[in-house]
Amino acid sequence: MKGLLQRVRGARVEVAGQVVGAIDQGLLVLVAVEPDDTRASADKLLNKLLNYRVFSDAEGKMNLSLADVGGGLLLVSQFTLAADTKSGLRPSFSTAAPPALGEELFGYLLSKAKQVHGTVASGRFGADMQVHLVNDGPVTFLLQT
Repeated sequence: MKGLLQRVRGARVEVAGQVVGAIDQGLLVLVAVEPDDTRASADKLLNKLLNYRVFSDAEGKMNLSLADVGGGLLLVSQFTLAADTKSGLRPSFSTAAPPALGEELFGYLLSKAKQVHGTVASGRFGADMQVHLVNDGPVTFLLQT
């Protein structure tokens, strides 16, 4: 599983002109599911997302996690993040999970996140989404399980 984590001052996702998920300060995470991923992969990614230290402490060092600052978590499914781009000029999506597995594991990740973290929002799986964000820093990391 891959998660492209972006520290944001705010972010929202729209589908057909309607906001379906929004957060203030926190993390926007684009999530890709790969064929070999399992619920254990989702659990591992969620643990990293909640505990990865990307927020500044009083001295300006990245020592605080999302859990520490109580920020929002906005999860957005994005199968293109799993694309194979090693050769050619067109991405191959053979490295992305089939839609049914992607939807199941993304749903599981979202459900678990809502159980353990205060503010959790999401996009809509498989929808044409417009993602708006103010990247803070910018700070962006690719996490893999």
